[in-house]
Amino acid sequence: MIRVVVVDDQALVRTGLRALLERAPDIVVVGEADNGDAGMAVVRRERPDVVLMDIRMPGVDGITATRRIGADPELADVRVIVLTTFDTDEHIIDALRAGAAGFLLKDTGPDDLRAAVRVVAAGESLLSPAVTRRVIRAATSRHVPDTTALAGLTQREREVLAEVGAGRSNDEIAARLTISPATARTHVGRLLAKLAARDRAQLVVLAYETGLVEPGGPR
Repeated sequence: MIRVVVVDDQALVRTGLRALLERAPDIVVVGEADNGDAGMAVVRRERPDVVLMDIRMPGVDGITATRRIGADPELADVRVIVLTTFDTDEHIIDALRAGAAGFLLKDTGPDDLRAAVRVVAAGESLLSPAVTRRVIRAATSRHVPDTTALAGLTQREREVLAEVGAGRSNDEIAARLTISPATARTHVGRLLAKLAARDRAQLVVLAYETGLVEPGGPR
């Protein structure tokens, strides 16, 4: 079973999300909270696989709570999907920098919501192409590229990072770079270690912020 905690300040939203998620036989909601501080308490108690985290809440907001989860070694296996009605670029960037593994709008359909929970619970990151494009535009327009993080990477690792930044899966990376999927996975694992990134979503942000990926695609 995939164990989920829902953190949202609206009781009706929490009830709706629970009902939608628990229609699936492999998902169970093990806790709820109405703000980030209370959410942290539930997460520490339940140690869920996935947290659905609202952004704007009274008291401790969702970005801060997500950052705290990511910084706690005891919660290293907890994955956060930021779920919000606010789709501005700065929220996407902030959520991913804070350690979110995915970003969904609240008008996401029930099937897509459940699929997102499964993807993130399996250890993957959830970045739709539309969201990825928004991140690219925001990062390249608001920041001067800082290539410092790329200094310790090989040329092949830079190529793989660019493909990750473009939102491609390991199989897609393997096909584009003429390597095996296992080799692609190995390169991604090395990138995570070298760049001290929590997950694939943070590699995406780094690819944009270093200028390795531009709105038109990888260089």
